[in-house]
Amino acid sequence: MKNKSPLGRGLESLIPKNEAESKNVAELDISDIQPNPEQPRKSFDRESLQELVESIKSKGVIQPLIVGKFEDKFILIAGERRWRAAGLAGLKKVPVVVRDIKDEQEKLELAIIENIQRENLNPPELATAYKNLMEKYGYSQEQVAVVVGKSRSAVANSLRLLSLPPEILKSLEKGSISEGHARALLGLNDKETILEVFRKILQKKLTVRQTEDLIKKLNKGSNIQPEKEDKSVFIKDIEEELENYFHTKVEVKHKKNGGTIEIKYSTQDELNRIINELRGEK
Repeated sequence: MKNKSPLGRGLESLIPKNEAESKNVAELDISDIQPNPEQPRKSFDRESLQELVESIKSKGVIQPLIVGKFEDKFILIAGERRWRAAGLAGLKKVPVVVRDIKDEQEKLELAIIENIQRENLNPPELATAYKNLMEKYGYSQEQVAVVVGKSRSAVANSLRLLSLPPEILKSLEKGSISEGHARALLGLNDKETILEVFRKILQKKLTVRQTEDLIKKLNKGSNIQPEKEDKSVFIKDIEEELENYFHTKVEVKHKKNGGTIEIKYSTQDELNRIINELRGEK
């Protein structure tokens, strides 16, 4: 890994403070700009993107895009949403600031730091970006932490998320569960139990605290209580008919291979009455 990197200084090393007034701002054809293949951000919210399209139609692109010149190509470093929205808005050119990029490593570094500082990455995307730095360019967790301006433990905790099953990571990307839920699930060792708790989070809309409490109980040896199935209209009608006949609460528990009928009573006289009715005696 190279020792010298502009990323410890963040985007300030790439973008002048008064960028709109900077002489370094130029215009490029949208078609001449290529998206960064090392871009860690994979998803873009359609609704917010459309809002940006309408804003650009009205006011244009106010903040310049940052592009890197690499092997005679212009690669997007910062501003992919603006680039996409500008194209959808029908613009032919966009304002840019051009920076020279030395190699593939710096291209990935710049894309990661830009998204991190703008908080554009969801947790799985961020973890994958860290993983790419480590696997492609030999970074240690400590070196990743220095580059992105976070603690080593924060980087390590982020990477641990990638050990969760794919359907949980997808749900985390969509925002169906929070990062707090995902971190709580890491407290379980068994994949089936993890998935079972995950489904319970979605079904019951459990908070992070409720999820943590449930996992504590499971780790102490408790079992997850199965969800009660909704009774069919047919079973409910039978219960109502029996309750009208016996004048008391009746519960029908129906299963594939049979079931039970429970007739409630609260006094000895009520029990005698029910027995007489079962015998056909009044």
